[in-house]
Amino acid sequence: MGYDIPMTIRSLSVLMVLAAVGISTYAQQPAGTTPAPMAAPPDVQAPPADATKTASGLTFKVLQPGSGSDKPGPSDLVTVHYTGWTTDGKMFDSSYARNAPSTFPVNRVIKGWGEGVQLMVVGEKRRFWIPQTLAYNGQQGRPSGMLVFDVEMLEIVPSPRTPPPDVAAPPADALKHRTGIAYKVLKAGTGTTHPSRGSTVTVHYTGWTTDGEMFDSSIERGQPASFGLTDVIEGWTEGVQLMVVGEKTRFWIPERMAYKGERPPRGMLVFDVELISIR
Repeated sequence: MGYDIPMTIRSLSVLMVLAAVGISTYAQQPAGTTPAPMAAPPDVQAPPADATKTASGLTFKVLQPGSGSDKPGPSDLVTVHYTGWTTDGKMFDSSYARNAPSTFPVNRVIKGWGEGVQLMVVGEKRRFWIPQTLAYNGQQGRPSGMLVFDVEMLEIVPSPRTPPPDVAAPPADALKHRTGIAYKVLKAGTGTTHPSRGSTVTVHYTGWTTDGEMFDSSIERGQPASFGLTDVIEGWTEGVQLMVVGEKTRFWIPERMAYKGERPPRGMLVFDVELISIR
């Protein structure tokens, strides 16, 4: 993995369609989430008197407080549910309509989104009135004028370019597989079925060298990777078979099960892998 599969999907990478919307829909709708109404809000034409305006011209109103205090930075990724309208009340995009949240890097969307979501915490809902200068600014084929978005923050994911604190070596609580792979489950899965050697899986992942350099990330591209388990490095073939759907695991893969010194990246490699589906 790492350089094997991603080279075949580069043409799919980071197609930031509509910039702030529809970038990645791999995340599933959380249980219990109620789809937002598709009807435009009553204040879609203009911000109400109790809305707050920033120095840039972005206006917002908190619809539902969130939990916690952590907010995303410009290089982090966020998973959100949202609906967007033009000021005449026409809905032009909605993750609720697709029944799948969107995940995207904060610094790769329209300016109004990039500024707005950095104000939010997980669980919070806000309504944003984004002036044209902070939206598509007259781009052909994009909605024009001021745009209105209802946004719900579901998850904040640290930038994959920030390595984990244990990237240099497996920690004491990591497990060791008979093959030599060390691994640690970061998030328990929801399934019970493990992939077999002949399975095709879909995953999100990030890979680092032990000095903390990120060399590949499906998360940063905004596109999960699908591959057969016999088509990747041996460490991936063995390691992913230990997982179930929904699980996120960190692997420390020795060089003899990675690229074996044939080409960079060399040495032990560290991967965070989230198993999305098996077929």
